[in-house]
Amino acid sequence: MGICLSARIKAEIPSHTGLDSKHVSSDGNDVSIDLSKRPSVPPTPRSEGEILQFANLKSFSFFDLKTATRNFRPESVIGEGGFGTVYMGWIDEHTYAAAKPGTGVVVAVKRLKAESCQGHREWLAEVKYLGQLYHPNLVRLVGYCLEDEHRLLVYEFMPRGSLENHLFRRGLYFQPLSWHLRMKVSFGAAKGLAFLHETKVIFRDFKTSNLLLDSNYNAKLSDFGLAKDGPTGDKSHVSTRVTGTDGYAAPEYVATGHLTAKSDVYSFGVVLLEMLSGRQAVDRNRSSGERNLVDWARPYLTKKRKISRVLDNRLEGQYSLDSAFKVSTLAFRCLSIEPKLRPTMDEIVNELEPLQHPSKQTRSSRSSSSSTDRRSRRYKFRCSSRQ
Repeated sequence: MGICLSARIKAEIPSHTGLDSKHVSSDGNDVSIDLSKRPSVPPTPRSEGEILQFANLKSFSFFDLKTATRNFRPESVIGEGGFGTVYMGWIDEHTYAAAKPGTGVVVAVKRLKAESCQGHREWLAEVKYLGQLYHPNLVRLVGYCLEDEHRLLVYEFMPRGSLENHLFRRGLYFQPLSWHLRMKVSFGAAKGLAFLHETKVIFRDFKTSNLLLDSNYNAKLSDFGLAKDGPTGDKSHVSTRVTGTDGYAAPEYVATGHLTAKSDVYSFGVVLLEMLSGRQAVDRNRSSGERNLVDWARPYLTKKRKISRVLDNRLEGQYSLDSAFKVSTLAFRCLSIEPKLRPTMDEIVNELEPLQHPSKQTRSSRSSSSSTDRRSRRYKFRCSSRQ
């Protein structure tokens, strides 16, 4: 990774970015640091003052972040979003004070738009959850700034940007993800969601743009602005206003505003289907029958002979038919109209774990291919014998 902002970095980093465990020191070498780990305890409702008081985060001054991002200059911009603008910045790895570009640790600094009222609620939600929860598959929030009208968040930097970019952007820096990497990303994302559900948190906005990749393609959930505490006691759901992204939200949540952990499972199924197909959840450039990915693909997912219609043709030869069928049927179950029929995230993790061994899948693929070749040769021999 270079020590200054480049066109490549601008292209790779989405509006939701976060500090990689490796970064560049002043001599250009990779340096590993261990940010303070936070207790993995479920969040409880608190006032704004209590959330800020108990968050295990660095409180930055606005001057620090202004200096770290070189006065928020346009050349430091690495993303834009509804929340605001994301800048690349540099901080000292020990003191977290602003550092010169190319020294210390590179971070992503998200600055809230001054006029955004909803943005403040989302800003506070991120501090609430990421200030308490730590997991390898959640992006790390390093700290925040709350000073006068200024509200900013400082994340770990994720060098490979979002899954959305790697699946749907075309260009030199976005080569198609291999089957193995897609399985790795889905496995990491599933573990992140399973952890949240274990701590009674519903993510509510799971989608490809909120799934970030580090230098080794490890997936981390980002953007907790819409996250909610799950139901407690004998309650079956949380009632909330419907929000999120078209194509990813569970149908029962859209219809009723009733939010459960199974709402996240549905969204996971959509993203898993996007990884299988290389298509976006909603693509208005396609014909009317193919615009909604779930509606178009659902009839093929449980038919082994028809799943090739769904699979991304850029993945040809990288997987066995058995592996692809396992993933497609898993996606189908996640996308069940009836929430009770969807698997839990723990079950999904267990089903994806065996698919993390590419050598076994390759052998299986070769075996399947050899078997197909043998059947083809026998068929040709019988045909020639009859002539």
